[in-house]
Amino acid sequence: MLNKTLVEKLKKIQTPFYFYDTELLKKTAATVAAEAKKFGYTVHYALKANSNHKILNILNAAGFGADCVSANEIVRAVECGFNPKHVAYAGVGKTDKEINKALDLEIFTFNCESLPEIENINHLAAQKGKTADIAIRINPNVDAHTHEYVTTGLEENKFGISEWQFNEVVEKIKSLNSVNLISLHFHIGSQITDMKVFETLCKRVNEIQKTFESLEIKLPHLNVGGGLGIDYKNPDANPVADFKSYFEIFNKNLNLYDGQKLHFELGRSIVGQCGSLITQVTYVKTGLQKSFVITDGGMNDLIRPALYQAYHKIENLTSTKAEKSYDIVGPVCESSDCFAKNEMINETQRGDILAIRSAGAYGEVMASQYNLRELPKAYYSDEI
Repeated sequence: MLNKTLVEKLKKIQTPFYFYDTELLKKTAATVAAEAKKFGYTVHYALKANSNHKILNILNAAGFGADCVSANEIVRAVECGFNPKHVAYAGVGKTDKEINKALDLEIFTFNCESLPEIENINHLAAQKGKTADIAIRINPNVDAHTHEYVTTGLEENKFGISEWQFNEVVEKIKSLNSVNLISLHFHIGSQITDMKVFETLCKRVNEIQKTFESLEIKLPHLNVGGGLGIDYKNPDANPVADFKSYFEIFNKNLNLYDGQKLHFELGRSIVGQCGSLITQVTYVKTGLQKSFVITDGGMNDLIRPALYQAYHKIENLTSTKAEKSYDIVGPVCESSDCFAKNEMINETQRGDILAIRSAGAYGEVMASQYNLRELPKAYYSDEI
């Protein structure tokens, strides 16, 4: 719950808007950095979670690299101070224009997801007289036990190269002169809260490394992606994810070669809890079976509930009355514009201010101007 002094400041700002707790972000980043340092691990922040300039400046200052999935994300990362030599570039559909931009910036690695992509990077690098360092993104066929839309490591997902392709891919890479294989890359999904999933991933990575070793390939880097979830139901009780246990699992279960460097690509778990969508109640509508709270923030400002049926804790910042059940909905002309159904919050009236919590990841970055609605502004705890 936000303190009373802060709530009074927020009430004076035009809603809807994103609010970021920069102190919590810095605390989270410091925790990640400290826990990763124990084992010599390298963390790349995943810009797709939130590419807000101020947030990126804070995370660059914390010493992270960057994980990008578009050339524009690479450019944004470099603008905010990230060293291109610490940028990993993923994505199944990198265009020639994007690849050329990344080649010009001389990034750390291209995380490659298909043989045609590898061949194309080789072709474009050759045209520039460069050699591109690449990683093969492996599809380990590990179930992340998360929502089907954020599961990425199964054989039937569009991401990665499956085991039956290994021989063909390795032989082809050996014949190419303008790519240099330096890493294997894995990422099995997002919002993973069952730590045993990461143990399973480690076991599969160990097996796959042995397979590549049989092909006479031992690589200097290994990238296991991210995926660590956050506590959406209890953001105040668990504002910082359990990074200690997370990194310890990899230290205990993953077999690295001597000198092999382990990389992570964490996004949501770093920025998710520091952000909230602040919205004002426009109307309270009473039906036969339920009551609706209609807010000025909509699915275009925070699409996760509509897209993933995701839960976000919602608080009424301006009411101290007894709790009541509401469907909390936005103004967008879609029935899916619903933040929560049967949500218990303090009895609400027109003009009340609500905080939709844990919106620091996949909130602002996924916003749209659907219905020609204005994009919300961002405000920060150290600036208001």
